Amino acid sequence: MTTQDSSGSAPKPPAKDPWDLPDVSGLSVGVLGGTGPQGRGLAYRLARAGQRVTLGSRDAGRAAGAAAELGHGIEGTDNAECARRSDIVIVAVPWDGHAKTLESLREELAGKLVIDCVNPLGFDKKGAYALKPEEGSAAEQAAALLPDSRVTAAFHHLSAVLLQDESIEEIDTDVLVLGEARADTDIVQALAGRIPGMRGIFAGRLRNAHQVESLVANLISVNRRYKAHAGLRTTDV
Repeated sequence: MTTQDSSGSAPKPPAKDPWDLPDVSGLSVGVLGGTGPQGRGLAYRLARAGQRVTLGSRDAGRAAGAAAELGHGIEGTDNAECARRSDIVIVAVPWDGHAKTLESLREELAGKLVIDCVNPLGFDKKGAYALKPEEGSAAEQAAALLPDSRVTAAFHHLSAVLLQDESIEEIDTDVLVLGEARADTDIVQALAGRIPGMRGIFAGRLRNAHQVESLVANLISVNRRYKAHAGLRTTDV
């Protein structure tokens, strides 16, 4: 029986616990650009945590070779087959190939949860600097190119060196997660939390992705000055 408040209206249900996240252990993850440093690192950490992972590449043989090197049951194939066989697809391709890759995979990515972790950056003698795509960010470009996919953004600020270092048990960092639907961002947060030491935190809608992507330029400067592999931690959360 539903109780009513003094105004005669049914009371609002209690707010959902932001840390009540779904079980994603049974979902398969594909990594487009999985033979690059970031893609390899994410694939390795997720597979080591028990996730089913497929590496994607333009060259299926190269993907298969990289998967064999990483182990942990990772499989490798071409990008299209990687997208088809995965529940969640992480986009870890170089920025200059971002649009072309996604355009070519629109059909295979339809209905999929897509996580874009691409950082549009330029480099000159002063170091790294942020680029601003016409759509506003790499994630917003992905959403525009993939109208039938559920696009989110996450995993931007992770050190590929640390991700691939087998001697490191935990990755001490938070992952800022952006997206339009809470059900989708909850899944991405839960996926990040599968990696020991890592925590996924909701950080807004895709319109806020540009500054998240751009912050990598600052982290590159931090790392160069302090000879580090800096990540992020959010306080009081």
